[in-house]
Amino acid sequence: MSIGIVAIGRNEGERLRVCLESCLRSAEDVVYVDSGSSDGSCELARSLSVHVVELDTDRPFSAARARNAGFEFMRAQRPDLDFVQFVDGDCELDSDWIEAASVAMLDSGLAVVCGRRRERFPERSIYNRLCDMEWDTAVGQAEACGGDSLIRAAAFSAVGGFDDAVVAGEEPDLCLRLRQQGWQIRRLDAEMTLHDADMMRFSQWWTRMLRAGHAYAEGVDRHGVKEHAHYGRNLRSSVFWGGALPVLSLGLWPFSSWALWLWLAGWGALTLRIYRSGVKPGFSPGARFSYALSSTVGKLPSFLGVALYSIRKLLARPSHPIEYKDSTSN
Repeated sequence: MSIGIVAIGRNEGERLRVCLESCLRSAEDVVYVDSGSSDGSCELARSLSVHVVELDTDRPFSAARARNAGFEFMRAQRPDLDFVQFVDGDCELDSDWIEAASVAMLDSGLAVVCGRRRERFPERSIYNRLCDMEWDTAVGQAEACGGDSLIRAAAFSAVGGFDDAVVAGEEPDLCLRLRQQGWQIRRLDAEMTLHDADMMRFSQWWTRMLRAGHAYAEGVDRHGVKEHAHYGRNLRSSVFWGGALPVLSLGLWPFSSWALWLWLAGWGALTLRIYRSGVKPGFSPGARFSYALSSTVGKLPSFLGVALYSIRKLLARPSHPIEYKDSTSN
């Protein structure tokens, strides 16, 4: 099997070194795609004998655009390329992952395989811990993957790769198009990457949830509720719990002080329902409650993300990437 690795990033600093060194331990062909770094990331990659592609500024940067550029470069270098491993520049690739993923890819019906992504420092903040819990998803057949995954090159090319215009949720968009062509996506019970979210502030968490809402709205707008059922459910939930309920409560507040209790009672009931559903059973009760509460409160910024996408479309304004991580952090 011919396997290449595409890493993408912007101002990841020392995280990028860890990422690229882990990639070089797993494959000979590694390319790094840079989106306007100012911290010497390109020089660092070249010092490690990694191919470098620097995106120009003629269009807005996005993960989708960077991954496509990396794939095109890799395919030009290796026309016989069978698979490409995508990895974000703030992630370290597990030394056993490529072998495990390659064995799974012996199933010719698979287009994408992914594994367990973990947070490197979940103890540093509640937001890092929430990310680590979010990455803990069920193994087996899946609807979508994340930014780290091994993809069959032929399948990737057949659907045109990532859509450069999608600024959030580009992986589910790709996986939906692959599934429409009869391909399958599978999540393995195997360690894949260590991720460094570096989320230390509430504002970062808020922006990340807003980006999720933007992705739900764009995904449903592009493919419809029937095709994008998972996003459709999340979209309806964001609009009701993060939009309709707060707006109704605030609208009734001048007439009754009890109106705000409607909002709080609704959010309380939702939090309890999520917690009692047994979500994330491998974590402690305290962590599970934090996850349930975050899922509830996150409906508000998620709804604002839906509204942002709707306004941009109404005004025919182009979408720009929504980044929660400081571009100069390392």
